[in-house]
Amino acid sequence: MARVLLILPTSTYRAPEFLAAAARLGVEVVTASEEAQALAAIMGDHFLRLPVDDPLAAAGVIEDFGRRVPLDAVLAVDDRGALAGALGAARLGLRHNPLDAVRATTDKSLLRAKLAAAGVNQPASLPLPGGAARPEALRRAGHELGYPMVLKPLSLAASRGVIRADDAGEAQAAVARIERILEECGLSGEALLAEAYVPGREVALEGLLAGGALETLCLFDKPDPLEGPFFEETIYVTPSRLAADEQARVSVLVAAGCRALGLTEGPVHAEVRLPEVGGALSPTLIEVAARTIGGRCAKALRFATGERLEELVLANALGGGCPADLAGAAGVMMLPIASSGRLVEVHGRRDALLVEGIVGLEIAIPRGGRVVALPEGDRYLGFLFAAGADPAHVEASLRAAHALLDVEIAAEEAFAAPRR
Repeated sequence: MARVLLILPTSTYRAPEFLAAAARLGVEVVTASEEAQALAAIMGDHFLRLPVDDPLAAAGVIEDFGRRVPLDAVLAVDDRGALAGALGAARLGLRHNPLDAVRATTDKSLLRAKLAAAGVNQPASLPLPGGAARPEALRRAGHELGYPMVLKPLSLAASRGVIRADDAGEAQAAVARIERILEECGLSGEALLAEAYVPGREVALEGLLAGGALETLCLFDKPDPLEGPFFEETIYVTPSRLAADEQARVSVLVAAGCRALGLTEGPVHAEVRLPEVGGALSPTLIEVAARTIGGRCAKALRFATGERLEELVLANALGGGCPADLAGAAGVMMLPIASSGRLVEVHGRRDALLVEGIVGLEIAIPRGGRVVALPEGDRYLGFLFAAGADPAHVEASLRAAHALLDVEIAAEEAFAAPRR
């Protein structure tokens, strides 16, 4: 039986699906996390406590464990464990991405530099160093990139801290806001990135790399415009309604981006903008991540073989797997967060689940839990899932179900006050 070390940080949404996928494939799993599980004491060699946020130390722990308990693959399920997983796999001689390639997917400045060196189409950008040099760098960015521009931290994910600025005053305010977010994350002084704003539709590609070759599994349309000032993602629908030649150009662009970064193995999630240049779409690479789609979104995907995305990823990590076609149209809506506070209730769930085409609804934040809107937020409120005969019906189902939901959020002070 094959044995896989799964790096599952406590913050991940993905643990249940990956563990279930391993069980369906008959793969033995060693769970690695930064915090001991409740049953860790009796799990023996099926649990490994791992300093996920210290890649060098984590790689040493993985190497020591792998020398004692043979492993066939090391797989990190999200960005947080990616560096540790790549380095640990390298030390054990297992399939892995080069460390520099993985590091570039978690540092937007390195990502831009590598893509630029290879001539991959991407937004124009300039780094904004921390400290006293930042105001002058911001002024220069406004002069060279023009407005609107997008300002973002280098290391945060899920659109956290990403802000569009339409003039110099908005840019200064955006930088100050991002600096506060970074301070809350313990990242004070981190450099920022300024990018030229790229208009147009956006799509997301889900793929798998094997030996440097990219296999596109699906392309998601994002029918809601992402124009800022914050970039809250909502609806993903697949298969894409782009023309076949346009979809092929997106896949070619992402493959070029993977080569430029040096990625060779495992899952890829990429974001691509589609501005019109001279009457034709000009695919522009926004981001590449060495992981699957975030949150609970992968739950929307069904493949004709009956496999789920996590099964394909595990099989790929073990050197197997094959191309898979989608089993019909599917979609997911990440429920938008209108304001910050405490979640009182999500009303209308039963009615939303009765909408034709809706196949699931999950609320990710418990009653009374903190709800934080973008750009400060880093957690999703919840997820609506739909399936149907075609993408248009899937999108319509998601919109109809969402319209029936009433999200009640109380201000922090109101929630804390004693009720009479």
